Amino acid sequence: MRPKNEWDIQLYNEKHGFVYKYGEDLIKLLHPIEGELILDLGCGTGELTNEIYKSGAKVIGIDASESMISAAKEKYNDIDFYVKEAANFQFEEPFDAIFSNAVLHWVLESEKVVVCMHRNLKKNGKLVLEFGGKGNVKIILDTVDKILLENGYSQRAKIKNWYFPSISEYTTLLERNGFEVELAQLYERPTELSDEKNGIKEWLLMFGSTIFEGINFKEKERILNKVQEEVKDRCFIEGKWFADYMRLRILARKK
Repeated sequence: MRPKNEWDIQLYNEKHGFVYKYGEDLIKLLHPIEGELILDLGCGTGELTNEIYKSGAKVIGIDASESMISAAKEKYNDIDFYVKEAANFQFEEPFDAIFSNAVLHWVLESEKVVVCMHRNLKKNGKLVLEFGGKGNVKIILDTVDKILLENGYSQRAKIKNWYFPSISEYTTLLERNGFEVELAQLYERPTELSDEKNGIKEWLLMFGSTIFEGINFKEKERILNKVQEEVKDRCFIEGKWFADYMRLRILARKK
C-alpha cells in the first residue's frame, strides 16, 4: 500500500500526524453504525481504525507495513489488524463498508485495488476514500525534478512513486468495475508541516525517500536544501511550511 521501505514510526507520529488527523473528517462521511463490519484499508498505526471502533462497528485494519501493524496492535489490542496488500486481500465475510484515508496514491496497481475492494464488499456496500489527486504536491515534486536534472540525476527525475488521478480517471475506473459513484470531489488542502525549520526536507525524507536512494548523505542534503530554498516563496507562509496537497474524495457503492 505504501512504499516497501519500512516507516520510521516515531517520526511519522511526531511530525506527520496530520495524515490521520485530517482523516477524522472523512469518518463523518463514512457514518459508521453499530454492528456494521468495516475495513480500514491502509490503517497505518490504527488511529482512525480506533475512531471507527468507537462507533460500535466491528472494524478490521490492514496495512502493507509490518511496522505500522505492529504499532497498531500494541496500541489497540481490541481490534484485529493484519499485514495485507491493498491490491491483493481477501476476507471470508464481505464488508458493509471499506474506508481508506491517504493510502491509495501509494498503489500504482489502481485497477487491482478497485477489483479487490469490489470483491470484498457486500451488495450496496459503501466505499469511502480519500487520497492524493491530480496536482498533488506538484510544486514540491516539480522542483525536485528540476533540481535533480540540474545536478545530473536525469534518471531519478520523474520517478513515478505515486498515483494521483483526476476525478474523471478515477470515477471511470470505479464505474468500469461495478461501482456507482455518489460523490467525487477534488479539492486543494494546503497542509501545514510541523517542522518550522525543515518542513519540506522532512516531508521528502518521510514520503519521498525512494527518490534519493543511492545518493550519498552529503549530496542528498545539498539537493534537499536546494529544493526547500526554491519552494520557499510558495510553501513558506507566515512562518510555517505547507505542502501543496490536492485531495480526491470519493463516496461510491457496489452495484
